Order: sequence, then structure tokens, then C-alpha cells
Amino acid sequence: MHVVLFCHSLVSCWNHGNAHFLRGVCQELLLRGHSLRVYEPQDSWSRNQMVAEQGQAALEGFRQAYPRLRSQLYEPAQLDLDRALAGADLVLVHEWSDPALVRRIGRHRRDHRYRLFFHDTHHRSKTDPQAMSAYALEDYDGVLAFGEVIRELYLAQGWAHRAWTWHEAADARRFHPVSGLPRAGDLIWIGNWGDEERTAELEEFLLQPVADLHLSARVHGVRYPPQAVGRLRAAGIDYRGWLPNHAVPRAFARFGCTVHVPRRPYAQQLPGIPTIRMFEALACGIPLVTAPWNDAEHLFHPGSDYLVARDGAQMRTHLRALKNDPAMAREMAARGRATVLARHTCAHRVDQLLAIHQSLGAPSTHTARSPA
Repeated sequence: MHVVLFCHSLVSCWNHGNAHFLRGVCQELLLRGHSLRVYEPQDSWSRNQMVAEQGQAALEGFRQAYPRLRSQLYEPAQLDLDRALAGADLVLVHEWSDPALVRRIGRHRRDHRYRLFFHDTHHRSKTDPQAMSAYALEDYDGVLAFGEVIRELYLAQGWAHRAWTWHEAADARRFHPVSGLPRAGDLIWIGNWGDEERTAELEEFLLQPVADLHLSARVHGVRYPPQAVGRLRAAGIDYRGWLPNHAVPRAFARFGCTVHVPRRPYAQQLPGIPTIRMFEALACGIPLVTAPWNDAEHLFHPGSDYLVARDGAQMRTHLRALKNDPAMAREMAARGRATVLARHTCAHRVDQLLAIHQSLGAPSTHTARSPA
């Protein structure tokens, strides 16, 4: 089968957490013998920011980490869809694609025989419905939504006539425990500061507990304003800036635990969506404590795969316990990793994707315009 993917960027993970899952799905498709072509815009914001900050070495780092993955750069106004989609059986369009391109691909689908899906991995359907309503999806075969609440929104709003829940997952071929590395500290957190969507939460569940417990801690991420960097330093946290996603497993391996601090829209409005960071940590076998979020779809086993802190005081209690009881920490990390391997790898999601594709049968022109 020939698969075509349009996304914001495959080569850059700079403030682009979706890169992990997209890369993992692409790798899995290639390993199964499918052909693949990926398109990303020449001027993608993430890629431009990464190169501006890190230089061409960041692109070379991606090529070395993923030697089989390639993307075609395009200028939107000059993209020849007949050529780009020639021979396609399955086309995925990620939601950070330009709305005009989303519409063009839908219109192209009217007269061609491939299955076409829109892939949504963001909270905008809940927090900015006007922006999402600008995507013309009437010619798409359906939406792949990274949570049940998102799937339901697409159907309730009439944005799509079919939708499936397609959670993100861990690329278990790359995200796994790494042994033999020297210990660098007690706690590591990898995440971006992020548009004031979790400033208070980071203070309560990360900065203050680290300071109160005198933990040796490190933070990686981008878009930290000077005042945020100052707060990290005041809490005694070593801020190291951007870390390429493929380097995360080795970073996790050098610390005793990590925390998950979901952005406010996910914690308050989108139950059941953990985002990629939890999949990454659990796959790498690092003990995890999370700030409150509702595992409404029962993806994991809270209290067994990881610990949940209802407030800053409980976060301090859990972090202290993990540091003082290494055996308990190891057992919990092993259970969390086992859950990911059993249910939440990119291989599982590719199985689901191919099953969805097969369930729709052979495509014909104009099929996408008829309700299921």
C-alpha cells in the first residue's frame, strides 16, 4: 500500500510534540513493507525555529536518528497534487496543515480512488472551535481524533460524518529503557513552557516541590521567557533548553523520576487525553508522577503504572517516596512500561489504522461525500 502524509514537520520536533507519533507511525509503515511519502511546507514554523536556534546540525541529527525517514518540502501555491498523490491508497492530513491545503486535497479526492483522513492531535476543537470549523472536511473519509472527546466533537458539530478515536502512542522501537548511563540527578522534566497554559501548574507541581525537597533536577524545553528561566534557577533547577525528541530516552535514563504536568485545556476540558509525554516516560521505564488528569478512557492503571498527585503537597509526598524507595520505583516503572507495550505502541496504532482503512472497503470517487 502507498501512504501519503501531509504534516507540519517530520524533521523538526521543536515545540512540535506530534513529531514523535508521526515518526513512529511512519517507521512502522515502512517496516511492514508499505511505501510512504511525507510532505511538509518549506517554511514550517517548527523547522524554521529549530534551524534558527540550533543550526543545520539539528537536521543532521534527525537524519542520523531516522535514516529511513524523508520528507518532501513544498511551497503551498506550487504543490502539484496530481503528482504528490499519484498512486496513493491512504492519505493522512495532519491538523496543523494549512486550511487551504486541507480543502484542496479534499477536492482532489472527489475524482480519485484513495482513502483520505484528517488527523487531529490538538485541543483547538474544544478551545477554538471557530478555527477548526474553517477546515473543509466534507470530502474526507473521516477524522482520526486523538481522544474520544475530540471524536465526539467532530460528529456533534457536523465537521465530519465519520470519526474514530486514534490515540497517540509510544515509538517503542526508540523509546525504551537505556542501561549503563551514569546518574545525573533525581528528577527530569521535558516540556515546553507554553503560552501560559500551565504556568501556575508548573509552579505547584514542579518548581515548588523540587525546591522544598532539595532535589537535583533538570528541565529541557523551549519558549521559556526570561522570568520562567529565573524561576527555574530560583528553585535550583538546571535548565538546558531544547532536547531533540530522539535523545529523550537517554536523558530519562540518567534521572530517578519524572513528572507529567498537563496543560490546562487537557486537564480541565479534554478528559482521557494524556498527550505524548506520558507515553514517552512510561515506555522508557522511568518512574512517573502526574498532576491531576482524568484517564476517562482507561488507557492506564493510575496508582499502579504511575502515581497521581492531587496537589503540590501530594506531589512532594510521592517524589519523596520514589527517592527513598528505589525498589517501589522500579516496580512501578516496570508496570507502566508493560502497559505501554501491551496496548500503546505505534505498532498498535498502525494496526488500528490499517483496520479502519480495510473496514471502509475499496474506495470509489465521491464516496467520501456520502454519510456512513
